[in-house]
Amino acid sequence: MAANIALVDDDRNILTSVSIALQAEGFVTRVYSDSEAALHAILANPPDLAVFDIKMPKMDGLELLRRVREKSNVPVIFLTSKDEELDEALGLAMGADDYIKKPFSQRLLIARVRSILRRTEFIKSVDEGEDEEAAEPLVRGHLEMDPSRHLVRWKDENVTLTVTEFMILETLAHRPGVVKSRNQLMDAAYQDDVYVDDRTIDSHIKRLRRKFREVDPEFDAIDTLYGAGYRYTE
Repeated sequence: MAANIALVDDDRNILTSVSIALQAEGFVTRVYSDSEAALHAILANPPDLAVFDIKMPKMDGLELLRRVREKSNVPVIFLTSKDEELDEALGLAMGADDYIKKPFSQRLLIARVRSILRRTEFIKSVDEGEDEEAAEPLVRGHLEMDPSRHLVRWKDENVTLTVTEFMILETLAHRPGVVKSRNQLMDAAYQDDVYVDDRTIDSHIKRLRRKFREVDPEFDAIDTLYGAGYRYTE
């Protein structure tokens, strides 16, 4: 079945153009210019992925994400303006999977939609027992990762990660002590030659550390090597 994409933006021109572009690629779209209506519809009938504009009247994209996250883990991509860096960081910290700056290329948005859907579909298929070649669990010191079920534990405590965070952490933990550049982490988390700037990777790393420190305030397993990248230490 075609993936169902919910688009939420108070700019009807953007809604129309993005909806047409996604439909041309085989997606089914649901468009909302009112965030309140979008919230009720998304919770009542969750889409496969949602795209939220940050700046909207009544309820902005950040508040919409917060309320959606209370009941749903649907993947979310934010649309932001170039002067909304603080909002981008807050959105990622609240559980958005990615963000794209306006004005944006529709090709870029479609590529990121496909990339996130591919990863979430893989996790779903494995969890339902449909994948016969499930990846083996990864154990590195206090860290336990089960790629087949998208489960992460630290010192026997569950840590909830987005798909992108999981992919980045798995790449780092696969070879402890080995420095991974931002470009290598981009390649692991974003496929299809999608461009992602350094700040996006840095934001994901900060969010990873924050989540682990919520269960262990002394967590320090992800090192920053300035000018080189990041590494996982057991």
